[in-house]
Amino acid sequence: MSRTRHTRHLPAVVTAAGLVLALAACNGGASNTTAEGGTAAAPSATAAQLDPNADLTKQSVTMTIWDGYSPPDLVDRVKDKLGFTVEKAIHDTNETAMAKITASGGEGFDVAFVSGQYAQALNEAGLLEPLHKELIPNLANLYPEASNLSYDKGNNYSVPYTWGTTGICYRSDLVKPAPTSWRDLLEPKPEYEKKITLMTTERWLALPALKALNQSINTTDDKVIGDAKKLLEAAKPKLLAFDDTTFGEKVAKGEAVMAEAWDGWCPTGEPNVAFVVPKEGSDLWVDTMVVLKASKNKEAAHAFINFILDPEQHGWAAQNILYKVPNKAAMEKIPADVLAANAPLKYTPADLLQGESIIDLGADSVKYTTLSTDVTAAQ
Repeated sequence: MSRTRHTRHLPAVVTAAGLVLALAACNGGASNTTAEGGTAAAPSATAAQLDPNADLTKQSVTMTIWDGYSPPDLVDRVKDKLGFTVEKAIHDTNETAMAKITASGGEGFDVAFVSGQYAQALNEAGLLEPLHKELIPNLANLYPEASNLSYDKGNNYSVPYTWGTTGICYRSDLVKPAPTSWRDLLEPKPEYEKKITLMTTERWLALPALKALNQSINTTDDKVIGDAKKLLEAAKPKLLAFDDTTFGEKVAKGEAVMAEAWDGWCPTGEPNVAFVVPKEGSDLWVDTMVVLKASKNKEAAHAFINFILDPEQHGWAAQNILYKVPNKAAMEKIPADVLAANAPLKYTPADLLQGESIIDLGADSVKYTTLSTDVTAAQ
C-alpha cells in the first residue's frame, strides 16, 4: 500500500473567486446563491443533448487532476474497459486548475478534479455541463449523504470523489490529556509552545479560530473575521511553523506534538499518533469530478466518471491516498488491516456531515486572503 501526498489547497496569487468574478463580468452572469448559503445549479446554459449509444472509441478524455490522485495505470484501465484513451494533465493546486480552465474557457479539458467550492465557482461561471445522470448509473454506489452537500445539493454538476474533515493530529504519548478543543492549538500550555503547526491555506488558517469562536467557517462578517485574526496573531509566536504539507511527518517524529490536519494526512498508523475533531466542530471538505461544458467528448467524460465510481476503481483512493470515498460499495471493500491502521477511514458519512461544508464566497473571499496575509506577515 502506498501513501501519496498531493497538495489540495495551497493559496495562489489569483483566487478562484477572482477568476469567477472576471468571467461573470464578461458573461453578464452573477453568482446564484440560495437562502441556505449554497448555490443553485448552472445559471445560464442548457445541458447538451448526449447520445447514450455514442461510439466511445471515437472519443477521448483529457482530465486535470492532482499528482498521485488516481491509479498509475488508470489510462490503461480505461482503455481496456471502455476503449478510449485518457490524457492526464497534472495540477498542484485548485488554483492552478482554475487558472488553466478559465484561461481557455474550459476548452481542452473534458473532466476536472477540483474541490467542492471550486466546482461551485466554475458552475457559477457557466463552465460546467449539468450531469446527465442516466449516463452515470454507478452514482447508485454513493452514500445517500453524498447528494446532500451544500455547494451542490443533488449532485447536479459535480460528483464527489473523496471527502473528509479537519482536526488535530497529535502525539498521544506527549500530549496529556488529549486535546479536545481548537483552543488547545491556539492557546497551548507552556510545555507545548513551539511544538504546534497550523495551515496557511486561507480558509483552513481561519478555521480553528472561527470554530473556537463558535462561528461559521463561511462567515463574511467583518467583526467575526477580525476576532479570528486576533486569535491567530496571538497564537503565531507559540507555533513551531505554518505547515500545509509535512505536518504529519513532524508529529510522527515528535518534532510537533499537535498539528492542524486534514484527516487522511494524519499518520495514525504510526506509533502514538492520533486524530481528533475538536468539540467545537469542523469542516466537511470534498474533492469532486466535473464535466466541462466546452468538452467535445461529453459521452466519454460521463463514461469515465461512471468507471471511477465502480467500487474496484474508487476503492483505490481510499486504500492508497487514505482519504475516505463517498462510495458505500467501495468503502465496504477496504481490507480490515487498512482500516485498523488508519482510524480516520472509519468515520461514517453521518460523522462527516456534522462538519460544515466549505462554500465559495465570491467577492467576499478576499477577506480570507487578507486575513491569511496579515497573520502570516505579523511580527
